[in-house]
Amino acid sequence: MNKIIIAIMASSLVPAAAMAQSAITVYGVVDAGFVRETGGAEGKVNTLGSGVASGSRLGFKGTEDLGGGNKAYFVLENGMKIDTGSAGQGGLLFGRQAYVGLSGTPGSVSFGRQYSPYYRTMRDTVDPFCDGLAGQAGNITASNARLDNMVGYSSPALYGFAAELAVGLGEVAGNSAAKRAYSSVLSYTAKSLVVTLGWHQQQNALATDSSSNTLLGAKYDFGVAEGHLGYVRNKGLLGARSEDAIIGATVPFGPHKVYASYVRHDDATNANRDASQWGLGYTYALSKRTDVYAAYARISNRNGATFKVGNATTDGTGNTGTNLGIRHIF
Repeated sequence: MNKIIIAIMASSLVPAAAMAQSAITVYGVVDAGFVRETGGAEGKVNTLGSGVASGSRLGFKGTEDLGGGNKAYFVLENGMKIDTGSAGQGGLLFGRQAYVGLSGTPGSVSFGRQYSPYYRTMRDTVDPFCDGLAGQAGNITASNARLDNMVGYSSPALYGFAAELAVGLGEVAGNSAAKRAYSSVLSYTAKSLVVTLGWHQQQNALATDSSSNTLLGAKYDFGVAEGHLGYVRNKGLLGARSEDAIIGATVPFGPHKVYASYVRHDDATNANRDASQWGLGYTYALSKRTDVYAAYARISNRNGATFKVGNATTDGTGNTGTNLGIRHIF
C-alpha cells in the first residue's frame, strides 16, 4: 500500500513541475465615454461609446518554458462593447487577436489573427494618440490593423536593428494570391530615438490589383516630451495615389498627459480630394490602472473628400469629434 501511495504522489509532482514552468495571465481594458460628432449627414450625434481611447477587451495570454531559452506562447483576446454588452469585431469570439507561437534565440514565429507589423509601428511610433480618441491618425491614414491567417516572424535586436515580416494567407480556393497580404517593418532603436520603415500590401479578391502603403516614421524622447513624425506613400486600387504626413507630440507631467497631432492627406489623383486633421487630447491618471480622458479633433475635407473623425472603436459620422470618458486597465 505504501508503495502505491508513493507512486501516486510521485506522479502528481509531474504536472505540478510542468505548471511551474508556465504562466497564464487574464487581462483587459474597460473603456466607456461620451462621444459628440458633428458635420455629418446625420447632423449632431451624441452617444455613449465603448472603447473610445482603447478598445474594450478581455484577454488571456500565456507562456510555457520549453528549455534552452525557447518558449511557447499564446494570446486570445475578445473585443466587447461596454455600452451594450455585445461582442465587438462583428461578433467574433476572439476578434481582436487569436494566435499561438514559439520564441527563442533566432526570434519568434506566430500563427493566427494578429496585428500587422505595419499597424503596430504606426500605433506605437508615429501616432501620439496610439490609434485611439478623436485625434487618431487612422481617421485619415490607412491603419491595416489585423490580418487573418497570419504567419509572422520577429527577429531579435542586433545593434539596435530589428525586423518583422508577416503574410496573411487569403485562403481562396484555386487562387493562392487572392486576398493575400504582406506586412513588414525594419526598425532602429538607440536610447531616445526610434526610426521605422514599414510596408504593407493587400491583394484584391481576384489578385488582379493591390493596394500598398510605405511608411517612414520616427519617435524621439526629449525627456519633457516625445516628438512623433510620419510620412506615408499610398498606392490604391485602380491607380489611386496619395501621400500622408503626420507630426505630433506627447507631453507628460505628473499624472497629466497631453497629446497633439496634425495629419495631412494629399490626393495625387485628378480629383484632388485632400484633407487635414488637427487633434488634441488629455488624460489624467487617477491611479496606475485608471485614467479619465478628453479629446477633440476636426477634419477639413476638400473637393468631396469624406474622411470622418472616429475613435478606437468606431469610424465616426462627421468631421468633428469630442470625447470625454474613463478607462480602466486590469
